[in-house]
Amino acid sequence: MADEMQASSELAKIAKLNGDFRKNYGIFLGAFLYLRSISAARGRSWVWGGLPVAGIAAGVTWLQKQLLLWLFST
Repeated sequence: MADEMQASSELAKIAKLNGDFRKNYGIFLGAFLYLRSISAARGRSWVWGGLPVAGIAAGVTWLQKQLLLWLFST
């Protein structure tokens, strides 16, 4: 609950800086930096952290299966 309140106040501070991003860095780079700062203030989702791990595990499993098939087929 306290993390949500802190994230909310950080997002409010970043929203106030939106004009500064645009003024200092231009429209496109300012928008990009603004969106990146919002995503950083929100935090990372555990889904995006687990997705590469699941992909690596699936790849290693597939490689093991292929290697075992190759070893026992000769």
